[in-house]
Amino acid sequence: MNQPTSGAAIEAVVCIPTFRRPEWLRGTLLSLLAQKIDFPFAVVVIDNDGVNPAGAAVAGQLLSEHGIAHAVDVERKQGNCHAINAAFRLALERYPSARYLLMIDDDETAGDAWLQNMVDAARMNEADIVGGPVIRTFETAAPAAIRNHSLFGCIDGESRAVSMIHGSGNCLIGRHVFERMPFPFFDLRFNFLGGGDMEFFTRCRLAGYRFWWCAEAVIHETVPADRANARWLMTRSIRTGSINCVIDRLHMGVFATPKVIVKNLVSLGLGMVRSLLILVSTGQLVPATHPLLMSVGRMAPLLGLLPKPYEAKS
Repeated sequence: MNQPTSGAAIEAVVCIPTFRRPEWLRGTLLSLLAQKIDFPFAVVVIDNDGVNPAGAAVAGQLLSEHGIAHAVDVERKQGNCHAINAAFRLALERYPSARYLLMIDDDETAGDAWLQNMVDAARMNEADIVGGPVIRTFETAAPAAIRNHSLFGCIDGESRAVSMIHGSGNCLIGRHVFERMPFPFFDLRFNFLGGGDMEFFTRCRLAGYRFWWCAEAVIHETVPADRANARWLMTRSIRTGSINCVIDRLHMGVFATPKVIVKNLVSLGLGMVRSLLILVSTGQLVPATHPLLMSVGRMAPLLGLLPKPYEAKS
């Protein structure tokens, strides 16, 4: 694979926000270097650790050694939305010919046909935004009740048009989408809560952009031991509900709060029923708690209670 020395011919840019995972980031970058493609691409890495940007050092050295077009920078404003916004903005500025911007996380690796499949899906289906499956690999052995949890799942089935994708860990976004969206692209209100990607895609859906699911564009994510347990999953279920509630409040228009309250009460009742059905059908308690805990989490923003899992402790 030959890479041009300037951004003149770059067709796609893969963006990677990173925070204190330099060795995992190395694995992500090596998977990108192994891509089998028929077009030139670049890599943009934004390290969100302003104190010790070890990820930036790893990326700069590795990408320079392989002669791939790249840009590496440090975003000192802490928070995942700051880092993602910085990555997309740098990609847009540095590579003006790039038609497609993609994102992969620093705990993920891409199959060698990932980039080609994502770009082909956008080209052939006139899709504005493309998503693909994220297959979880557990760092340590995990019981079926953990592995089968909804939070570790993704969209099923063949490649097709979908109403929306929900995560940015495996996504392609057309340049024209960013050119019509105000900056910051990811709303900073989700900076430490998470869910900035889901809110961004919600705005894109409301704006009429076309989403496509590319089942062939597979990415693998490593699940560390501290996430493969009931406590983390139950906490994450509650946070997912909180994210959904905040997004609803932003986009339900006039009288949003009363509408959200009604939706939350309905969700609570349905959550109880769904949880009970899952428990009866599977006999697995942890997955069964997910619908109910999401409904409980929807109440937290109305009480001014929001977690901040992405806020660094030091």
